[in-house]
Amino acid sequence: MNIEWDAFLIVAIVTWISALFIVGAYSLGVRLLAVAEDEGRSPAVAKSAAYLCFTLCGVVVLFGIILIVPQLSEAILGA
Repeated sequence: MNIEWDAFLIVAIVTWISALFIVGAYSLGVRLLAVAEDEGRSPAVAKSAAYLCFTLCGVVVLFGIILIVPQLSEAILGA
């Protein structure tokens, strides 16, 4: 039984990058919501950007679930 180290390395790198993206986008969204609450600023732009960050997090998480669950992967991606 051989381990495919190059495939393992690819999975590890993609996992780290995805985790950093999700944490970074969520943190930015929380910060933008806090900025939107500050007085004297336009809250609409900050709130819209915050919700965009949260949406991106959700899309990445859903895509990861689709890749992990074989039935979803076959139904949606046709793989």
